[in-house]
Amino acid sequence: MKNAADVRRLANRYAAQLQQCCPHNPMSYSIARTVHAHMIASGFKPRGYILNRLIDVYCKSSDIVSAHHLFDEIRQPDIVARTTLIAAHSFAGNSNLAREIFFATPLGIRDTVCYNAMITGYSHNNDGFGAIELFRDLLRNGFRPDNFTFTSVLGALALIVEDEKQCQQIHCAVVKSGSGFVTSVLNALLSVFVKCASSPLVSSSSLMAAARKLFDEMTQRDELSWTTMIAGYVRNGELDAARQFLDGMTEKLVVAWNAMISGYVHHGFFLEALEMFRKMYLLGIQWDEFTYTSVLSACANAGFFRHGKQVHAYILRTEARPSLDFLLSVNNALATLYWKCGKVDEARQVFNQMPVKDLVSWNAILSGYVNAGRIDEAKSFFEEMPERNLLTWTVMISGLAQNGFGEEGLKLFNRMKSEGFEPCDYAFAGAIIACAWLAALMHGQQLHAQLVRLGFDSSLSAGNALITMYAKCGVVEAAHCVFLTMPYLDSVSWNAMIAALGQHGHGAQALELFELMLQEDILPDRITFLTVLSTCSHAGLVEEGHRYFKSMSGLYGICPGEDHYARMIDLLCRAGKFSEAKDMIETMLVEPGPPIWEALLAGCRIHGNMDLGIQAAERLFELMPQHDGTYVLLSNMYATVGRWDDVAKVRKLMRDKGVKKEPGCSWIEVENKVHVFLVDDIVHPEVQAVYSYLEELGLKMRKLGYIPDTKFVLHDMESEQKEYVLSTHSEKLAVGFGLLKLPLGATVRVFKNLRICGDCHNAFKFMSKVVGREIVVRDGKRFHHFKNGECSCGNYW
Repeated sequence: MKNAADVRRLANRYAAQLQQCCPHNPMSYSIARTVHAHMIASGFKPRGYILNRLIDVYCKSSDIVSAHHLFDEIRQPDIVARTTLIAAHSFAGNSNLAREIFFATPLGIRDTVCYNAMITGYSHNNDGFGAIELFRDLLRNGFRPDNFTFTSVLGALALIVEDEKQCQQIHCAVVKSGSGFVTSVLNALLSVFVKCASSPLVSSSSLMAAARKLFDEMTQRDELSWTTMIAGYVRNGELDAARQFLDGMTEKLVVAWNAMISGYVHHGFFLEALEMFRKMYLLGIQWDEFTYTSVLSACANAGFFRHGKQVHAYILRTEARPSLDFLLSVNNALATLYWKCGKVDEARQVFNQMPVKDLVSWNAILSGYVNAGRIDEAKSFFEEMPERNLLTWTVMISGLAQNGFGEEGLKLFNRMKSEGFEPCDYAFAGAIIACAWLAALMHGQQLHAQLVRLGFDSSLSAGNALITMYAKCGVVEAAHCVFLTMPYLDSVSWNAMIAALGQHGHGAQALELFELMLQEDILPDRITFLTVLSTCSHAGLVEEGHRYFKSMSGLYGICPGEDHYARMIDLLCRAGKFSEAKDMIETMLVEPGPPIWEALLAGCRIHGNMDLGIQAAERLFELMPQHDGTYVLLSNMYATVGRWDDVAKVRKLMRDKGVKKEPGCSWIEVENKVHVFLVDDIVHPEVQAVYSYLEELGLKMRKLGYIPDTKFVLHDMESEQKEYVLSTHSEKLAVGFGLLKLPLGATVRVFKNLRICGDCHNAFKFMSKVVGREIVVRDGKRFHHFKNGECSCGNYW
């Protein structure tokens, strides 16, 4: 048994050894473990300072388990031990454990420091309301807040502040406490003011003016003071005020300049950001990783590839020994620059050479592959990723959906959920777009219901996806309903709805919506004009098309691209105005490519303009010798006028060049299953029943005046054979199957990969009248709604 003097000597020795355990010493944890082990071996029972010191070292070394084990062995832990553990749990994100210790602490031993630790914990874990409530509890119980209390509670208030009165109240509390001259407290108060200025409930200009007054009255300022003010102006869109403020600074602080450059980039002022970058160099302000990442982001978003590459070269030349943090952030920005400028292989090279990578690095390369349409490489890269987050899944799902892999996109969406990821609105948008391309209406409706249940129905991205999905699935009324109920609309929303109305034969409504868009001060972009010109083409609105085409450059400064010219050529040729179409082609500012000649050939096919059609086909043979559409259109044009020898020559030319015609097919969704039909189908298990039903239906249709139009048979044969061939077209089989299988009165929705046959178009008008049901057919160009013997296209298609 050791006497009291021995115990004291041993305690002093242990205390002296633990004194060596300072926070910045990497050996602290090892020393503490060794000392602790020696205590256990010697039978020494630590108390007071030594016990608290051990708990503190363990906490600061992230060994909270050992710290908590020691804490649990104390019968009555003092306020120091409790505060230490509260702070450690809060920092580690264990808010529940921190609160448990705090509220188990008797009020009689609590102090301001203990309250500060818990308030900081709430703030650190983004629980602003919890921090404010605890601050009120501190005041109610008679504790006096100090500078650290105000710094912490102000940080928490900045998370939730929305009312100018809250700013005024806390400002008064700071002044009354005597902390109104402490720089750290005033910086935190400035942060509250500028964050509150972003709230829609306040006047940002008046609150920023109050922040500026507070700043001007500060007796001592630091980097954070200046940066907070600049960031506040930037956050609230007052870039000129931010720049004026920066130019008034006597000290050139790199943090403040970085904030200004970042603000320019965030608001799309890329040239101004580059000018600031250059000015920093001229003033001798040293660039850091934050400067580089902002300016590389500006180059990436503006497409300034050459400038970005020059910055890359400068970094390689001047940064001799960059830190790992520097390399990580800058290389991530470089990878993004390269893929956004279409240099995916160079981005991958940057990635491969990175000494350290994070999830941002992996997501950047994945985005590059997806954006370039290199889906096989994207899928392979996705499977290689060591970890994934919600962004990873969303990028991959959307990429698959938008590149023709809708079924894989939906499977990946389900896999994401099975692996424990809760989809966000962007992930839902990707899955909904997959349904749009698959024309999977029922699946899309299920996703819509899930969106509503999860509260994502107000999402802009999800709403835009729903408009597209319903439109492409043939339910334009539902698309319009989504559009009308969206809380916020952007140009994508308007474009999607205009396109939907135009594709479904509502040309006048589409143009009315476009005019309403202009009245709402939404500026049209090049996509808007593509949809508007397509609408004019579908509806035969030649004058309107001319007017909108001219307004592109005349009113909105948008230079028409080849795709816009192609829409105009299509509009003119469908209306039979070939001389105007030829004049436009000859005066184009760009060399006419395949889309122009395809539009011309299609128009010639409709109106039987053989000479011009042959010229267009010859140009297409030169530009796209393997494209089957040219051969098919030319062959069909010859067949229409009975030039069967020329038809045979075109088909022989196809065989000689190894060009294969895309087989026509039609499909329909019945009871959550997609049924596909080919021309003259004998494979579908119920196709014989469909043939019998169509034969019965044909008799009723003939009584109403239907006569098969055999000019749409593209082979030379007897008249009876021609009528039989027409009856086996894939769209007729799909419609017949739908009429047989869907409930009485249900709309029949059929989708076809090629343009609808003229006889089928006529037949469906009679069919809709005989059965008293709406038949919707989507072909390769547009939608046709057949109802009561009429079609929504007005026979202009």
